[in-house]
Amino acid sequence: MSFSLPLFIPLACAFLYVVAALMLKRASGLGVGVWRIGFLANWVMFLFFLPWWLAQSGDSGHAWTDYWQPAVSGLLFLGGQMFIFLALQDGDVSVTTPVMGTKVLMVALLSHLLRAGDVPWQWWTGAVLSTSAVALLHFGEPHGQRSRVGRTVLLAGMSAVSFSLCDVLLQKWVVGWGSDRYLPPMFLFNALYTFAFVPFFRAPLGALDRRAWRWTAGGALLLAINNIGIALSIAVWRAATSVNILYSLRGLVSVVLVWAIGHWFSSDEQHLTPRVFRFRLVGAALMLAAIVLVLI
Repeated sequence: MSFSLPLFIPLACAFLYVVAALMLKRASGLGVGVWRIGFLANWVMFLFFLPWWLAQSGDSGHAWTDYWQPAVSGLLFLGGQMFIFLALQDGDVSVTTPVMGTKVLMVALLSHLLRAGDVPWQWWTGAVLSTSAVALLHFGEPHGQRSRVGRTVLLAGMSAVSFSLCDVLLQKWVVGWGSDRYLPPMFLFNALYTFAFVPFFRAPLGALDRRAWRWTAGGALLLAINNIGIALSIAVWRAATSVNILYSLRGLVSVVLVWAIGHWFSSDEQHLTPRVFRFRLVGAALMLAAIVLVLI
């Protein structure tokens, strides 16, 4: 695969994701809560796809009974999103984001098992490199903090599983639909599911103050653009494994940006020791090596 649009989009999304995660973590610190954040982010994503859906004309060629496929994709996407929100609520961005690199290995394995696409040996090697970096996230951490890091790793790992299955099934099912007919109902189902979050709101959305709205709306918008970019890359070019290997650059970006501009978001990670950051940086760099394997 030459360097072109299919490669540029997931690389750009890697940067968008980290900024969105920092903004949403700041919103969570202001008392917004993961449930209200998830509700807003998912409806923003659907509104992006609504004009695309309304612009279509004619019969979709699918009976209503076929819509179980985008319904399942939307549910898996929702699960992945909420697990990562829970991980970000108490965990560090520079831990959760590199752990999501395990998604690369899961996508490669599921693509092979579900016969959703060929996986060249370079992608397998890149997937293993990305996954091995997770162990480095524990090194250098004070003993008393390891249980918190372990919980963060577990939640981020569960998010990676849910997102991985979503990506592979999207690549497999979109063939019979076309991306313009599959993605809008998928994100509609995803948005509708979030009404289940309303009973868990700490307070109505109208109770948010201006400062909380600024961080929440900005983070939700960037996260929506990020997720749309990845979904379109997989749906249009149907290369879930390579897209996710490139997207794993966010692991390296998260460590660098937290170190460089974390204070803009009042991030507690600014107070981590240089030793911890070094280990996290090495782990994230392994994911960058995986990206090189895809590019060559």
